[in-house]
Amino acid sequence: MTDRRLWSYKEIAAHIKVQPDTVRSYRKHGLLPPPDHVEGGKPYWYADTVRTWVAARPGNRSRRDD
Repeated sequence: MTDRRLWSYKEIAAHIKVQPDTVRSYRKHGLLPPPDHVEGGKPYWYADTVRTWVAARPGNRSRRDD
């Protein structure tokens, strides 16, 4: 099942538990995938795009106690 809701910086930030300005910085530095949709100059990403990006982010390995 695909999640076609569009997320702005605010929703992405809430999902990864950072401030929206941090997400803007990620985009500025090329760390965020290209937007799926631009409306009125504002970028939006599909929720599935964000989830795929989050899963592939460096440092997002599953953590375990040894």
